[in-house]
Amino acid sequence: MQVELRTVNTDTAEVLRGYVERRLRFALGRFGRRVEPVSVTVSRNARGETICGISTHIVPFERVGVRETDRDLFVAIDRADGRVGRLFGRELQRAREVRVGRESIRLAA
Repeated sequence: MQVELRTVNTDTAEVLRGYVERRLRFALGRFGRRVEPVSVTVSRNARGETICGISTHIVPFERVGVRETDRDLFVAIDRADGRVGRLFGRELQRAREVRVGRESIRLAA
């Protein structure tokens, strides 16, 4: 999985890179090659809160993205990667249900 990390208004880019990659591997690793390049943006707003945005593309679906805000940098990252992992899981489950729910043409006759 290829991860692109952008930091804005923060100075901990190298420390974050390993942490973000490890968390994303844990959250998205089960999807294997279906996960296209992942873009992670970490920034701070005027109130001092950390904003973590994760955007990626899962192969049979459109581009998806999540955004979390928290005062603690690592909590924002954890929440965002947890949400993107659950989102992918739900989308894949829906796709499986649609495929299973279809009736075969041979059986319909």
